[in-house]
Amino acid sequence: MRDFTSELQERKQSGLYRTRRQISGPQQPALTSDGKRLLSFCSNDYLGLANHPANLEALRRAIPETGLGGASSHLICGHHEAHHRLEQRLAAFTRRSSALFFSTGYMANLGVISALAGRGDTVFSDQLNHASIIDGCSLSRSRVCRYAHGDVTSLEGMLSQTAGHKLVVTDGVFSMDGDVAPLRDLAKVCRDHDALLVVDDAHGFGVLGPQGRGSLAELGLSEKDVPVLVGTLGKAVGTSGAFVSGPAELMDYLVQKARTYIYTTAMPPALAVATCASLDLIESADGLRTHLRSLVERFREAARTLGLALMPSCTPIQPILIGDNHSALALSQALEERGILVTAIRPPTVPAGEARLRVTFSAAHSHKDLDCLIETLADCRHLLAGGSVGP
Repeated sequence: MRDFTSELQERKQSGLYRTRRQISGPQQPALTSDGKRLLSFCSNDYLGLANHPANLEALRRAIPETGLGGASSHLICGHHEAHHRLEQRLAAFTRRSSALFFSTGYMANLGVISALAGRGDTVFSDQLNHASIIDGCSLSRSRVCRYAHGDVTSLEGMLSQTAGHKLVVTDGVFSMDGDVAPLRDLAKVCRDHDALLVVDDAHGFGVLGPQGRGSLAELGLSEKDVPVLVGTLGKAVGTSGAFVSGPAELMDYLVQKARTYIYTTAMPPALAVATCASLDLIESADGLRTHLRSLVERFREAARTLGLALMPSCTPIQPILIGDNHSALALSQALEERGILVTAIRPPTVPAGEARLRVTFSAAHSHKDLDCLIETLADCRHLLAGGSVGP
């Protein structure tokens, strides 16, 4: 029998052991974690909509009309009119022909990739893609080729030497580094080599682009340029679930083939109603996005002054590169003791030797909150001496 106890002990010794914390109350910058009040800088609630009164009210009003549970899969009797309205809303919001509502972003990537590629096909995946994309590639049973992060030249060389059906998949905004994929160049290379491009814009949707329409909209890329767009609703949108949008024929194909859509109970329809309300807020949230950018710019300037090793990101994801697992944990713990919650991110979520504190900002943060973070980082900076401080 496998020695699970020894494996757990090894993880503790290498600084890779993970624990859960218990949060009380709604998601917001001021959290209660295991009974302690903390100022959180590690949520993906980028616009502060997870606890927005209008979204809460939309959910409350919907429940008497829709009931609570989805009760069945979409292809049996679980596809509620509220789900249908959300799909139409998402298609219009993303400026695409059609959309399909999935239960989670993980399930969306698993379902989309394994449906659009199979045995005898080739999938090309950025080396820093999210775990859901990696697992979707494995589930597809295709040949998988990983290209160097953001390296379009490397990808083009691989595509030029590959025959048959080709699928290229990338994050739009990379969740651990915060950088944006070279989407315009990727679209051109895929067009030149007859490859189908899939972009998961989980961390760009709601934050980037005109009216928060995402990283593709920010670059003016259409459905013709990028046929398949995946997005999640539990981050900037503040609700739950995910979607895929693109040509109507492809969406119909996914209804027939995507196992994570076919063989699961539909999400509660009331959540679909609340998501439509949240999309209305996002369309008119330019002020929130401007405030969010100002927080990011101020943080980066202050971090450079402190000599912290930041990564090249202009998004709300601002990782502080530490390197050593134990050092990252020690800094995270020191911040928490002073009332600031920023979790340490370690392998295998990030490459070995690249442990970090992943600071994320929300439009719900104030500049006073940011001052508190900067002052606390300055107080704890001594913990980085001798290794992880940038120039």
